[in-house]
Amino acid sequence: MKLSVLDQSVIPEGSTPATALRNSIELARLADRLGYHRYWLAEHHATPSFAGPAPEVMAARIAGETTGIRVGSGGVLLPHYSPLKVAEVFRVLGALSPGRIDLGVGRGTGAGSIEAHALSPGVGGNDDGDFPGKLAELLAFLHGGFPEDHPYHRIQLMPSGAGSPEVWLLVASPSSATLAARLGLPISIAHFGRPQATRATVEAYRSHFRGSEGARPRVQIGVGVYCAPTQEEAEWVFASQRLFRLRMGRGLLLPLPAPEAALAALRGEVEPLATEVAEWPRCIVGDPDHVRSTLTSMAGELGADEFMVLSTIHSPEQRMRSYSLLAKAFELSMREPVLA
Repeated sequence: MKLSVLDQSVIPEGSTPATALRNSIELARLADRLGYHRYWLAEHHATPSFAGPAPEVMAARIAGETTGIRVGSGGVLLPHYSPLKVAEVFRVLGALSPGRIDLGVGRGTGAGSIEAHALSPGVGGNDDGDFPGKLAELLAFLHGGFPEDHPYHRIQLMPSGAGSPEVWLLVASPSSATLAARLGLPISIAHFGRPQATRATVEAYRSHFRGSEGARPRVQIGVGVYCAPTQEEAEWVFASQRLFRLRMGRGLLLPLPAPEAALAALRGEVEPLATEVAEWPRCIVGDPDHVRSTLTSMAGELGADEFMVLSTIHSPEQRMRSYSLLAKAFELSMREPVLA
């Protein structure tokens, strides 16, 4: 089973957005050495919580800082952008890092309604801008799929000969999974965002899959992981995320609090995570044995090919430790550094 990293470039309370981006680079270097399969960057706009509005820019830097791990977007929010421009950007990335670039595409806005309108003035704040049509156009640009009578048929994508990225669709519901299945695309399920829908999403995807000859459905599950040497320490680290989600539910998108501050602020609060009911928790919290057994059980039940691990931890050192413990628990193969 493959393990990968999803990085939202979270801003720890008391730190800065620039530092958060540098933390992402350090984590990517570690993930590359530890043997993780992919490193994806999320896209969020105009929020004090996350420092990464441009995953394609971070992907370029991180691909240059690593040697073996696949790098990409998790994901580019296509309603905001021209499919041709997205295709060109990721062809450039592919030319610079051949065989290592992924294009994860999402239909969300990653922003509030005002920010979404500023990003794409011709589209309403809650409108996905004809996402299925844009996705089909993006795939046609990448793979030369326009018919001869289409006005875009004569467009030659540059850089030519660079190859195309591996395209994934980010999904959170059976309907979006069905779209991916009909296009023969692999899916990344945002279990950390909507855990109640995960099984139904997998089942809808598999039942509708129509890939080309030889293609098979591929399922990646995005899950929160908070791993520490002991259960007690993992729960302590996780306190930051508990308060973060409580605030988010109240419309407060703030930097990620430190665990001690979070525990103090949580006293007497009714937490949404504490009362949530789902087949599997959106966040797996515990020591390496507990995390491994839970992920292994999920993979067996759902037939998952890969987990995309999100660890929103205040301390960069403890975040890197969490990924290190997870890699050791799953016996990932370390990568040797490539000498220039």
